Amino acid sequence: MRRDLRGGPGGGYAVGLMGKAKQPAKKKAARRGAEFSGKDRFLVTGGAGFIGSVLVGALNRWHGTDRIVVVDQLGTDDKWRNLAPLRFEEFVEADEFYDRLEEKAGAFGNFTHVFHLGACSSTTERDADYLLRNNFGCSRQLAEWALARGARFVYASSAATYGDGSAGMDDLSEDLAAWRPLNAYGYSKQLFDRHAQREGYLQRIVGLKYFNIFGPNEEHKGDMRSVVSKAWRQIGETGQVKLFKSYHPDYPDGGQQRDFLYVKDAVAMTLHLAAAKKAGGLFNIGSGEARTWLELVHPIFEAMGREARIEFIDMPEALRPQYQYFTQADITKLKSTGYAGGVTPLPEAVKDYVTRYLLAHKHFGDGAGD
Repeated sequence: MRRDLRGGPGGGYAVGLMGKAKQPAKKKAARRGAEFSGKDRFLVTGGAGFIGSVLVGALNRWHGTDRIVVVDQLGTDDKWRNLAPLRFEEFVEADEFYDRLEEKAGAFGNFTHVFHLGACSSTTERDADYLLRNNFGCSRQLAEWALARGARFVYASSAATYGDGSAGMDDLSEDLAAWRPLNAYGYSKQLFDRHAQREGYLQRIVGLKYFNIFGPNEEHKGDMRSVVSKAWRQIGETGQVKLFKSYHPDYPDGGQQRDFLYVKDAVAMTLHLAAAKKAGGLFNIGSGEARTWLELVHPIFEAMGREARIEFIDMPEALRPQYQYFTQADITKLKSTGYAGGVTPLPEAVKDYVTRYLLAHKHFGDGAGD
């Protein structure tokens, strides 16, 4: 298979899904910040995936539009369930999409915005050639196509490009070569960032360095889903959560720190930057505050009405050299573009996710407080 726009093998076919999106309440659209016109039309690769499907749902519910073409590979997991509540013009399987673009640049009509969120997102994938074909090659092809057709191009880079953080996590830095990703996934993302910079169009597009995103529609990701999703299932089955021990003297067990961000906030930031025409380059997408694993898991027990029980287990030796003990996004650059949507406090975000989606077995767009 040539291309993977969702993080694994799959197949599908083009279908048309009709239906008008309900107009959202004005106060909800205002709270989410971004402004789009009724003439705007959107392409979303990876649109059945985690962040992609929530973005499609946000366009439906927050902005009242279904002028969307979704590109993805559904495979054999339950990712298709993410699409069930959503409204869009057409679903196109990834290989077919690129084949048709190669035959005719205007095969799918005109778009005002292209969200390229499709990729192989596995941080443990070892096939570097596979990662480069998908995460670098497809990004380069789609960016050049979008720019040639006058579309706003917004793509998923990754905080994994920063490596262990020793060279900083500054999205204002132009020295992209200073960072050393810890895995092939991070390198495949960095390669396109540097390519766009070298070719002189990075400031004409928007690259999103997502930090630790969690929330509805991630269940299909298996081992790559968030600790919130994994912990909820562990607690339900065993009554406890297993976390990796720390192997760093500065961080106690459970004290390793990450910048956790609710997917609803991540999508609000993404849509804001898409609508902010003067924004360009790389942007950190995070909460701006590092929190510990313990601060993340305790609200899960509370939301489930359980007493906290945590067991610390050995980290696989293969993971230890590439493990990040601290990540924190500086979102000053994002705020400088006018983003005023705020960030959902971590305990509130975890409670919303667990109670409205995981315990209720709902997806984003099912009307569970979206």
